[in-house]
Amino acid sequence: MNQAQSETCFVQSDCQSIPQESIHGMKRFCHEAMATTFEVIVVQEDARYARQAAAAAFDEADRLEGELSRFIENSDISRINNLPANRPLRLGLDAFECLQLSCRIYAETNGAFDITIGSLFNCWRNEDGTPRTPSQEELNLARQRTGAHLLQLDEDEHTVRLLAAPIQIDLGGIGKGYAVDRMAEMLREWSIDTALISGGYSSVLALNAPAGTKGWPLTLSNPDNRKQILARPSLQGRALSGSGLQKGRHIIDPRTAQPVKGKCAAWASAPDAATADALSTAFMVMSPDEIRQYCSRHPDASAMIMLEGRGEDARKKEILYFGRWKETEDRNQKTEDRL
Repeated sequence: MNQAQSETCFVQSDCQSIPQESIHGMKRFCHEAMATTFEVIVVQEDARYARQAAAAAFDEADRLEGELSRFIENSDISRINNLPANRPLRLGLDAFECLQLSCRIYAETNGAFDITIGSLFNCWRNEDGTPRTPSQEELNLARQRTGAHLLQLDEDEHTVRLLAAPIQIDLGGIGKGYAVDRMAEMLREWSIDTALISGGYSSVLALNAPAGTKGWPLTLSNPDNRKQILARPSLQGRALSGSGLQKGRHIIDPRTAQPVKGKCAAWASAPDAATADALSTAFMVMSPDEIRQYCSRHPDASAMIMLEGRGEDARKKEILYFGRWKETEDRNQKTEDRL
């Protein structure tokens, strides 16, 4: 999953903190798709109806995996990855929308989020997945096939044309979030408006919150120590996503072709899960000043990042907040405190 291969699952629902009087009718369902676990929590008194609605949402996730996964031979993304340059390819609506959104965020983040980074990422990995250091010649060649500006989209025809080939697209940094958004639409079609949908616990979308609560309670954990809680935000009508570095893995900055250093994790909040998913990856790449500027230009977005310690304080982490990141009474740290 190129950049998103370092994604860790540390955005978790914490429904035990919902007052007992609000739990009546709450149902929880899980489903495996896109190499992760999707979860749907709904408030619906009719258990059979709730189960059917959740099944319809999970069917949507399965359908999207068939169109968006690069590991499925006849998916739209696999077809793009085998497409010669300058030959238009008609796409399904979902794949086209994912590309559109990805290109928009690519432009808004000045290339920090890039779904075409597959060739570049492969330079830093052997065939068995172990890390390697590529030559500058390898990196230069990969960079010629990297950049969402190489995707020419035709909205009228729903086609994509590659300005260079081969280009390796991977929607791992946005696909689960997009699926969560479509699952939410499916639940709304079933007239379920009070729900929490998560994709692998790294992308969470909250619809209406249970009655008597200020929002769906979530838990943000330190990726180095999952028992350490960093924040307990409440979410309603928004999405939250987290990305981080796992041991032995890299997130590559597509702008420099080098592994990211200095950050442990990033969380992003946005109105929809696809955007939050992409931004959490982008914020792992962007500098604090770049993140601050982005949130200033996009007031619907907010962020929290964890920086690595430096020098004698190498074991200590620094937490920074950007945009309208809502403070909660249960947050363990203050802005720029050290862990």
